[in-house]
Amino acid sequence: MTDATPRRTVLAAALAAAAGTAVASAAPAGALVRESRGADRAAAPALVDNRFWASYADWRGGTAAGTRAVAGRRPGLVIATPAGQTDYTDPHTGSTSTWEYASWTSPVHVSAVPATEVIASWNADTPPGTWIQIELRATYGDATTTPWFVMGRWAAGDGDIKRTSVDDQTDGKGSVWTDTFSLDDAASGLRVVAYALRLTLHRRPGTDLTPTVWRVGAMASDVPDRFTVPASVPGLACELVVPRYSQNIHAGRYPEYDNGGEAWCSPTSSQMIVEYWGRRPTADDLAWVDPAYTDPQVCHAARFTFDHQYEGCGNWPFNAAYAATYPDLSAVVTRLGSLTDLETLIRAGIPVITSQSFREEELTGAGYGTAGHLMTVVGFTAEGDVIANDPASPDNPAVRRVYRRREWENIWLRTKRHDANGKVRSATGGVCYVYWPARPTGAQHRALRSLGLG
Repeated sequence: MTDATPRRTVLAAALAAAAGTAVASAAPAGALVRESRGADRAAAPALVDNRFWASYADWRGGTAAGTRAVAGRRPGLVIATPAGQTDYTDPHTGSTSTWEYASWTSPVHVSAVPATEVIASWNADTPPGTWIQIELRATYGDATTTPWFVMGRWAAGDGDIKRTSVDDQTDGKGSVWTDTFSLDDAASGLRVVAYALRLTLHRRPGTDLTPTVWRVGAMASDVPDRFTVPASVPGLACELVVPRYSQNIHAGRYPEYDNGGEAWCSPTSSQMIVEYWGRRPTADDLAWVDPAYTDPQVCHAARFTFDHQYEGCGNWPFNAAYAATYPDLSAVVTRLGSLTDLETLIRAGIPVITSQSFREEELTGAGYGTAGHLMTVVGFTAEGDVIANDPASPDNPAVRRVYRRREWENIWLRTKRHDANGKVRSATGGVCYVYWPARPTGAQHRALRSLGLG
């Protein structure tokens, strides 16, 4: 039910030992352009700032080096004329290949929330023979900047490169932990006040192949340390009809992907929502899965969310990127501030995947404790309790659970908790994945925009 490594549980201890060597990206440099986003900042939740580039105007902004913006039903960024060639040695195979590349650097986004953490996410198509790299450069409140930190080297498939996060990146003030850039010492008062993102698109030399990036952006946040959070008032009774898949029926299957299904909470949850929106892998996509296995699409989701560095399927942006490989789906990683925010999305017909950790006695009816687990919120009862599709269930019919509102809200939104031995551990502070149609309804667009996601 957990990620392969409870990374948020060990984060606080790891940060204390993180004064390593700064690691800069080897990708080509790009100029930075500052932007003003006053209207968007006003709409963002108090502790969270979201900024995503997705429109034709967005792609025409920033600084391009060999890329061009593509208009149309779903605007995107593609390779026009490569800026050069580079050799990449895959750390997980040891093989070196030559690639053409082009890059795009976003304007500098001034965050409405001086932040302790930044998490990037992206939506892209990478045909065989292509892949992308996503980087972050942050500006601190003391006017210094980070190097370009790699937030992911990603491809939808696994035939060209092994999809990977990059460890051991730090500048002595902040560090990258799998998918999250975090300040090493938030108590110092130092904050990230602005950032830019850089995309580098790669393809096999001499071809006209290109990745297409439809969305890239980040969530910056400063959620205060807290063991408990204020209770929200129930405001919605509604249940969405979302497919129910158990991760546990896949126990022992394909152990090369995070030790098998018992660790597949994240891809199982992602697959539920992908299919809620009417998308699913084709028979050809699933041909590699043992035909004796039920729900082969869950095995497929595990394989294609797997992070070869993290050695798990729980990389948050990799799950969002997987969902967005299906036709006309958008996906982001963000934080929400309360169950009221989550009700806003459910009311608009948008289920949400949430990340939480808890002892068994903290969540009545779960029957287990976990250092990190993903589940899908599909609605609320008349009393305001949470209806969740919990993949940590013995079979598919058992996946639907009802959890007490107050317990559930607290384990999801807190940033600190006590483990079974009484030790203080970190918690996610409201992290969630949100997936929705690239062309949402009016109600869905309004709900998303009210939370800074539209």
